[in-house]
This record gives sequence, structure tokens and C-alpha cells, in this order.
Amino acid sequence: MNTNSDNDVVMPLPKDAELTPEIRERLSELPPLNVFRMMARTPASFKALLDFAFTILFSAEFDPRKREIAVLRVAHVTKSNYEWVQHVTVAKQAGLTDKEIEIIGTEGEVSGLDEEGNLLCRVADEISRDVRLSDEALGKIIALYGEQQAAELILCCSYFNMLSRILESTRVPLEATAVL
Repeated sequence: MNTNSDNDVVMPLPKDAELTPEIRERLSELPPLNVFRMMARTPASFKALLDFAFTILFSAEFDPRKREIAVLRVAHVTKSNYEWVQHVTVAKQAGLTDKEIEIIGTEGEVSGLDEEGNLLCRVADEISRDVRLSDEALGKIIALYGEQQAAELILCCSYFNMLSRILESTRVPLEATAVL
């Protein structure tokens, strides 16, 4: 059994020798992030998980800046430090300011962003905490973004909820040095 310095049980990241040649090759094409290596622990799902993540991050029409507001809020609400740290970097690349990031990471209802930012945080909160969006929030995002982008926002929040649970349950450690 492996433990970290806090005596928590941890699931170790797989070593290359434990992985198939195909998974090792795919990992060599990616940034050396522990999240990807931990996903490799599930060889039957590895490719699908990566492909799914990349569709949300790189193929969806939903605006990356708005996406990162929602992702950071999911990370905050689910207490996923790994997800938070990695996506602060992505959020800054997408144009979020340090002040906006600080507001997204506050306890309770977010009200310090503009109206749209507050709504994005509300959507992330409701999906993370309540599973189901309220009729009011769903109606607002459909009116604001249309059905496709509203669905992409919901899928994004849902995916990052799943990912935060994987990261926290397996106790994926932060990389020793910044990768992104």
C-alpha cells in the first residue's frame, strides 16, 4: 500500500513498464501531466477519455474563456486542487485575470463577476452540488447561448466533475514543476 506524507492511501501513477506500447506512445505525444498518466491506469478507457477531453477543450464551439470560468468553479466546488492549479494556467491563457480567478474561488454564491460570469459559476455550482440544473439556470443558458452551446457548457461542467472525482479519489499529485 502506498501512502503520501499525510499517511493517506494513494494510487501510484503507472510506470512505463506497466503500460502497453500503444499507451506509452500516446503519452509520449502529450504534455507530461500526471492526469494523463493516471488515466492510463484504465487502458480500456484511456483513448476514449483523452479524445473526450480534447473535444471539450479544443473542438466545442463554447468560448474558451467562458469554459474556463466554469471549469475553475467546478474545481473549486469539488475541492480538486490538481484541477484548480492546472486550469488557473489555462484560464490565464484564455484571458481571465487574477482578480476574476480569485472571485471564482470564493465560498458561497459568486456575485463579483459580470452577470454572465456569475451565471457560469451558478451553472457549475448547481451541476456540481445538485446534479440537476434549476429550470431558471437552464432557461437562462439556453436563451444566452442557444441549445448547442448550452449543452456544451453542461457537458463541460459534467466532464470536469467526473475528472475531479477521479483526480481526488486516486490522489493524483501535482507535477513537481509547471508543465503547461
